[in-house]
Amino acid sequence: MLCNMTEICKPTLTHHFAIPAFNTGTSMVLRACIEAAEEANAPVIVEIHPDELRFARKSFAKMVIEEAHNTKVPVCLHLDHGANLEDVMTAIACGFTSVMIDGSALPFEENIAQTKKVVEIAHAVGVSVEAELGTIGTMEGNQITYTRPEEAKEFVERTGVDTLAIAIGTRHGLYPKGLTPHLELELLKQIREAVSIPLVLHGGSDNPDDEIEQACLTGISKLNISSDIKKAFYVKARQVLKDESLREPGDIYPPCIDEMKKVMRQKMDLFHTTGTAVLY
Repeated sequence: MLCNMTEICKPTLTHHFAIPAFNTGTSMVLRACIEAAEEANAPVIVEIHPDELRFARKSFAKMVIEEAHNTKVPVCLHLDHGANLEDVMTAIACGFTSVMIDGSALPFEENIAQTKKVVEIAHAVGVSVEAELGTIGTMEGNQITYTRPEEAKEFVERTGVDTLAIAIGTRHGLYPKGLTPHLELELLKQIREAVSIPLVLHGGSDNPDDEIEQACLTGISKLNISSDIKKAFYVKARQVLKDESLREPGDIYPPCIDEMKKVMRQKMDLFHTTGTAVLY
């Protein structure tokens, strides 16, 4: 069942769970996403970064859409971190049901102007829009700019955006030794009180489970996962490929997909997503 982001996130606001958004750049990740969601009877967001779309080619979006139509669980096809209008228009033309325009590095007024323009275009064809306010940290040392509740309220009101990615302490990627992540859950509560639309947390990999679970119960509706699932897949792939006699994809990839699905299912349990497909 193919949905846009507004449709798939609506039950999260009253039933207090979050939907995992798995970065999906290959058919193996897509297979794991759909199978994990079906096994958990849970909604899932298949998100593709512009770099992943360039690698997989535009036709990959049609594969995702077909898989979504052929399953009973809700599936949203989302563009992750669209950098400009060209990225957004490409995704809409490919059939994406949701797009992100990331103007978080821009001054506040420029972020509003860019987001508002994308909202006007996307909403005209039934596509949801995610924006970002504040900046997520990186492992290269970029610092976190925390989202301010009063700015979040103004941003949502002036842009008409459907979901908002906020900065409350996460970083993209896997954390190096010695760097301990910490989520500002009180700040999340303040932002949740200030805006009514679904909130998004980027950089969801490698954070302490207890903090992530509390974030999902406190007001996060969508949570991005990329590094965790890729690590599981490729750790297993390196083990499998030690057998140099293997050369058929059907022999190499299934155990890697299974390891990735274990992580996906664990995230669905942690986010309280498991079993929630009955709400749609």
